[in-house]
Amino acid sequence: MNLASIVNLHRYALDDTELQVQCRQELDKNGALVLDDFLTEDALDCILAESTKKHSLAYFTQQQHNVYISDADPAFGEEHPRNILVDSSKGCITDDLIDEDSPLRFLYNSPLFHTFLCAILGETELYPYADTLSSINVHYASEGQELGWHFDNSAFATTLLIQKPEAGGEFQYIGAMQFKENGDRDYDSVGALLQGNPEHDPITLAMEPGSLVLFRGHNAIHRVTPVAGSTTRILVVFAYNTEPGIALSESARKTFYGR
Repeated sequence: MNLASIVNLHRYALDDTELQVQCRQELDKNGALVLDDFLTEDALDCILAESTKKHSLAYFTQQQHNVYISDADPAFGEEHPRNILVDSSKGCITDDLIDEDSPLRFLYNSPLFHTFLCAILGETELYPYADTLSSINVHYASEGQELGWHFDNSAFATTLLIQKPEAGGEFQYIGAMQFKENGDRDYDSVGALLQGNPEHDPITLAMEPGSLVLFRGHNAIHRVTPVAGSTTRILVVFAYNTEPGIALSESARKTFYGR
């Protein structure tokens, strides 16, 4: 296995400085970057086969949470945007269930891929999680499952779309909603969105299987709409840290992975 068997290097020369600059400019401008046909057809087929085979091993959760993915704040009422609950449901398999010879593991650990991501994200280095569950996750969303509106705690997300559903399962976001210009939480905008009256229409990212997606979700509220139809939405999440030795807490691992 080599990188050329996984990444469409004819279209995306990962060491091309001009490409890196173009990608970083688009990410900085829009808060999101979609690189279509990033995976080769063979790699996509292999990852889909592995993900489908291991679907039965997924840990499924259905949760209610506020958009800040944090405990309720007793300083505000239950109907305040700080504490309003939304629904999320999905299945997930963890890093320790990914095959050692999987294209996902090869790509995740590739030094050239790391350099490419760092150039786009403005980071100096990327590190895997210190625990055995968090680095590579495969997410499954079947009919009716969704991710409710939320802000990410991490500065960036790196994902690969592996399979689209028949309908729904769309990634939508609205940028710069976490804080006002004075630094206060923008509860008014969040409240309007949750009541169905957003000040701005959400942007829907157009992506096809094999796409690499980079997203800055700390300040941009986002969701995945409910999936419709019998085809499961399959998404791979590459989780990196900007410092070595970081692991999810035991409580977080039990919440997300059930163990």
